[in-house]
Formats: sequence, structure tokens, C-alpha cells
Amino acid sequence: MTLPRGPQENARTLPDPAAVDPAVLATLLARHGWVRRGGPSARYGRWTPPDDTDPGTSLLVPAGEGFDDAVELLADAVTALSRSRSPSARSILLALAVPGDELQWRRELPGPAGTAPWDGAERLQQAARAMLAAGAKAGRTRAAYFGARLDTWAGDFLEQVLVVGGGPVAESGAGLTAYTPAPEGRAVVTTLVRALEALRDAVDYRRVSGGPEAFENAVQAGVSRELVQSVGELVRGATAAQLTVAWSAAAGPPGGFGDRRIALEFSPGDLPALEEAAALLERIEPAVAVTVVGLVVRLKRADPAGPGTVRLKVLAGAEVSEVRVRLADPAYRAAVEAHLAGAPVRVSGRLERRGGFRRLTHPGALEPLGLEEAERERLLKTLGEGGQGA
Repeated sequence: MTLPRGPQENARTLPDPAAVDPAVLATLLARHGWVRRGGPSARYGRWTPPDDTDPGTSLLVPAGEGFDDAVELLADAVTALSRSRSPSARSILLALAVPGDELQWRRELPGPAGTAPWDGAERLQQAARAMLAAGAKAGRTRAAYFGARLDTWAGDFLEQVLVVGGGPVAESGAGLTAYTPAPEGRAVVTTLVRALEALRDAVDYRRVSGGPEAFENAVQAGVSRELVQSVGELVRGATAAQLTVAWSAAAGPPGGFGDRRIALEFSPGDLPALEEAAALLERIEPAVAVTVVGLVVRLKRADPAGPGTVRLKVLAGAEVSEVRVRLADPAYRAAVEAHLAGAPVRVSGRLERRGGFRRLTHPGALEPLGLEEAERERLLKTLGEGGQGA
């Protein structure tokens, strides 16, 4: 997740009034509790902050873009929001400037309001990042435990997420707000919402019935060990935790969801069930039979004539970036020769869940592959650009 210039600079970057849709602005104002007060409904509406939080602010919003003074009125409204003392004004401006679905994480912390442990913000961001990564992986395929699988896919999605800081939600604890691309990133967010709803139900079932089977059943809804652990990290050390989701006003709600703010809550009382679920989900995920094509990037053995371990940068055959495989002496020598030639190898085996699906066990014969010079140079260049370590 990215914060290119920090939340303060994002707050100062105002949306272009000419690009603001009056209907979207009106939807955001209503969503944040602003009150429409009279005005000819066919031409404009006058909006004031909720609960008289900023009595001096009043926005005149045109009913559509077809009026001659629409851009001028929208410019005045944007300027008034930028100067408003209402806590929701900044959120409205951000939603206009960064079109996307809005996710807000909140941790209620023990102690006086306005205080938080020094590592609270870091813990919250790590939990939010892990939760979105789990949603991205589950949006691609279902698994009880992913480990390192689909890390690249999840990382690509996280690079599109904009973190804009805590804002008003952090007043009585720690908060974080992020925007995910909409509608492009909708599959991730809708999967995440459904998975968290299923996890909430499974935790409640476990606490009432004493049976853990609901966690296994929830995998098909997108629940995974990674998601469970992210929720556990979110609530650990807090008195309560919540994720709220507001769909992009510009893109509208996705199919199957109403235009309402979704709130999902967990508490420290859920931790025993969450810890049990994490262990169960890792245990039930089976090893995967794969045939991997990869480049040898590291070799190690203690005895010059004995077996050794090699690390392969995966090019095809498995949804991980690197794997380790232990080879007998003849296969190890073949791996050395392929490494010196800069050529890929092919090997079959079982991708084990231990270590996060980074280890290939019971390997078959290792087969060096021929490669044209141009293709070898391309692969070596890709390798030089770096990759995730195993």
C-alpha cells in the first residue's frame, strides 16, 4: 500500500471542480451526515455539516452539470470543504480526489482518548496490509493456507492501494483509511467483505457450539489462515476493532451489495477461536504436485560428493517466486551446470505447506532446458532486476 506524499499533502491536493460530478458530491455529503436544507430541488441544494459541527459552512451544490454556473458553484463548494472544521470534510475531499472504494480500519485502544502505543500505527498498517493481501489472493482462488503462493499477485494489487492516514477515526484509538481502485479492484474488496462476514459467523459458531468445522466450511467464502491472522493482529492489544467499507460514489455499489456502509467488528474475545482457526487452516491445506521451470539462483552443499540444496527462481509451474529443493549428487551437478550456462531447469515434486509452500520435496529427475541466446539474456535481465527471496 502506498502513501506517495503523506496524508497532509494529499489533504492539500484539491479535486478539480470541473471533474467533480454534482451527484457524487451530494452522495458523499449525505453519506457523511450532511443535511440538505431547502433550495429549488431542480437546480441546487444547500448542504450544512452534521450536528452543527461547523456552523459557518454552507455548500451550494448544483443538481446537475448542465447549468451555466455549475463549475463555479462546485469550485466554491470544494474551497469551502477545504476550509471547513467538520471532521468529515477531509474524507469527502479525499473521496472526490481519489475515486475508489473507501476502507477504514479502527482499533479501540485501552487508556485515555487520544493516546496510543508508539507502535500502534505500524501494527494497524501491517494488519490492514495483510488483510488486503489475503483478500487479493482469495479473489484469485480459494485456499485454506496460501503461504508464499500468489505473493506477486497480491503485491501488485497493494501497489494500487492509496493510504491516506487515520483522520477522524483515530480520535479514540488508532485508525487507517485506504482507497482501493474501483471498479478494477472490486473483486478483491467484495471477496474480502464476504470472507470477513463468513469468519465472523464461524467465530460466533465456534464460541457457541464448541465445534471448529465452520472454519473449514468458510474457506469457500474466501477465509484463509492469512486472513484469520490479520484479524488476530488487528484485535490483539485492542479493546475492539472494526473495518468499515463505503463503496465508491462514482462507481456505485457492486452487484449484490446495497449502497450502505458495511461494518465488520471483532474483539479480543475472538482471539482463542482465531488462533485455533489459523492452526486448523494451515493443517488442512494439502501439498501440491507441481512441475516447476526455474533458474538456479543459489547452490549449497556441505560435501563435494553428496546431496545439496538449490534455490530456483520460478518462471512457470507454481504461484511462488522461489522454491528450495534438495537434490542428490547427479541432479545437483546438473543444476550447477545449468546455473553456469544461465539456462533454466525443469523438475517435478510436491510443494509442501511447511515454510509457506517454498520447498519442493520428493523431486523427480532435474532436466536442464535448452534456451536461445536472446531468451537467455531476457531471463538473466529479469533475474538481475530482483525478486522476492524464499
